[in-house]
Amino acid sequence: MAHKTTHPIPDKAQVAVDFPDKFYMGSFARESKFEARSEDDGLFIKLSRTGDEKRDVEIHLHHYLLADILSAWADSLGDEPRMDKTHREELLEVLKKVEKAVRKTKPV
Repeated sequence: MAHKTTHPIPDKAQVAVDFPDKFYMGSFARESKFEARSEDDGLFIKLSRTGDEKRDVEIHLHHYLLADILSAWADSLGDEPRMDKTHREELLEVLKKVEKAVRKTKPV
């Protein structure tokens, strides 16, 4: 298992879970932290908010689902409003880093 490291959330995230008899919604902003790491068969993400409205959300996406999500997101980018230059440049740099890291992994 990879090393657990938390990072401040520089922007924001919103999470909603809709069950038949309950609805949960929460936001995570600059006062919150996140953790993201590789696990055996996918990506683990944890969002944590402290203070009066403490909450945690954990998500585990298996590799195939993560790939499908990223592919669907890529397909939708042309349909959405244009991305501002700062976000675009940051995403391009991070995607290069992800590609390099994936290429360095050893297949099973």
